[in-house]
Amino acid sequence: MSAPVERLRALCLALPAVTERISHGEPTWFVQPGRTGKVFVSLADHHHDDRLGFWCAAPPGVQEELVAAEPGRFFRPPYVGGRGWLGVWLDVGAGPDGLDWAEIAEIVTDAYLVVAPRRLADEVRARTGGTGGG
Repeated sequence: MSAPVERLRALCLALPAVTERISHGEPTWFVQPGRTGKVFVSLADHHHDDRLGFWCAAPPGVQEELVAAEPGRFFRPPYVGGRGWLGVWLDVGAGPDGLDWAEIAEIVTDAYLVVAPRRLADEVRARTGGTGGG
């Protein structure tokens, strides 16, 4: 796996009760282990179009805001975009290595907060002092 995928994996797995498994041929991260887990981030490389990115749950309005502001970095993913999910390219960005990992960490955390049960979401909010999510 590439360095961006490993960094994304580390961000996802740092959150409580997260598991990783292959779904639709790609690494996918779920809140709560087992069959009842909910997807919050999925790698998006299955079309093998030389673009690497991920799809994630997003708080209401975030997809539209980010895609409108920076369409070269964010996109409306197929299949789940109609439900407000956000697509994030991992091959373009603002940081020294082309990516703003602080921003990506915030996006991943917000995705988690959208789908996590209240107990877990409250735990993450208390740890990060953050808001967002559901």
